[in-house]
Amino acid sequence: MRKKLVTKAVPPVLAAVLLTTMLTGCRFGFASDPDDPNEEEKEVPIDTSVDTFEYDSSLSGTNITLLNSKAEIQVALEKMGAEYEKKSGVHVEVMPVTDGDSPYTKVVSLYNSGTPPTASILDTTDVIALAEEKAADLTEEPWVEEAEGYITEVNGKVYSFPLCIEGRGIIYNKAVIEEMLGESFDADSVTTQADFLKLLDRLVDAGMEKPVSMAKEDWSLGAHQLQYIYETYEGTSEGAQEVIEKIKAGKLDLASYDRLLEFLDTFDILKKYNVAKGDPLGADYDEMAIDLADGKTAFWFNGNWAWPNISEAGAEEEDEYGFLPYFLNDDEDDFVNQQIQASPSKQVMLDGQIATEKEQKAAKEFLNWIVFSEIGQQMLVKTCNIIPPFQNNPYEPSDPLSADIYQKVHEGKAFNASAIVPNDHWAVLGAAMQKYLVDRSDREELTESIQEYWDEQE
Repeated sequence: MRKKLVTKAVPPVLAAVLLTTMLTGCRFGFASDPDDPNEEEKEVPIDTSVDTFEYDSSLSGTNITLLNSKAEIQVALEKMGAEYEKKSGVHVEVMPVTDGDSPYTKVVSLYNSGTPPTASILDTTDVIALAEEKAADLTEEPWVEEAEGYITEVNGKVYSFPLCIEGRGIIYNKAVIEEMLGESFDADSVTTQADFLKLLDRLVDAGMEKPVSMAKEDWSLGAHQLQYIYETYEGTSEGAQEVIEKIKAGKLDLASYDRLLEFLDTFDILKKYNVAKGDPLGADYDEMAIDLADGKTAFWFNGNWAWPNISEAGAEEEDEYGFLPYFLNDDEDDFVNQQIQASPSKQVMLDGQIATEKEQKAAKEFLNWIVFSEIGQQMLVKTCNIIPPFQNNPYEPSDPLSADIYQKVHEGKAFNASAIVPNDHWAVLGAAMQKYLVDRSDREELTESIQEYWDEQE
């Protein structure tokens, strides 16, 4: 039975208690300067000859601001805004979140100064924390029906626009695996943790000393990896919150929690075959992309947001890259061994406090333009290179990682779960994971660190 993809509504008490800036899909800042004059830019052509969208002429001349926390699409958003302005007369200023800044902290500081952006691209959890106090109600917007399964509700209302679907898992380079093993590689043949381990051993025997690239950053370890222990509880956001509440209340013994034990088994495998095993904390993020593209490694735990790095390392869109699940055990029927995690990680929240009625209308029209105009649909996918959460969008992403996730979502091979955690979760527990990564702590100490962290939460 195909599991319906859905982001569950969040209880208000939970949203109030948790300061929520979970680090999701993209890195803070660019891997390289997006405006490097020496870099050859590939322009994907957009057909602007057909445009049946109905613009509100009374909004012409309006200026709106869009705070962007997804750094890798800054230039693309500026192009999208410029195209919308040509058609509507509404100017869209795209404001980047400064490299290293927290999007949540940035938008709160702008509210405190009385100059909030008209719209903000934030993590889903940030929206939940701010929605009822700051955001405009979008429940009746026409695009809501097109995003079924990807809508986030707070107390039965919609306060945010799901911008994209992002997913994560174990990235593989198919050509490298086939070259090393001298045979074709079918990713679907790897269905359990034991299968994955066998594949790693075969690559080692074939001469690839360490087949895995493993990021050392606290956000990768503390958010993208560790949060599997919540999200795989039952594969839903609601289930993730349930297990978190059990941990906080002391009703779940972490030392015997199967998902934590299974997660550490997988993490230990990645540690063992890590190309930077000799100095795990010395691993360079961009060098890992180079290692994967050049064939020094065959796997890299990451998300589809890593494609720009891999592309810069020399990979082409025609190359065959894809995702394996984060295998947790040897049960072929366990959803974690069949699916990768994919969810609407970035949301657009409209200001409902300071923005004028005209500015709000212009911002709402811009969002509807993205969903319903022929030009907006193209630019969301082709220019921003985004996996669209809207069922009416006929375009598919072109890069192999996003294309693989797009296919998995539509085939029911992705589970939609996002854990709502405090804003220091990835930093505090990411540091604990770094200690475990370099063998300066054992499983017992790491487990104690996780429990102590949740014990301190209200």
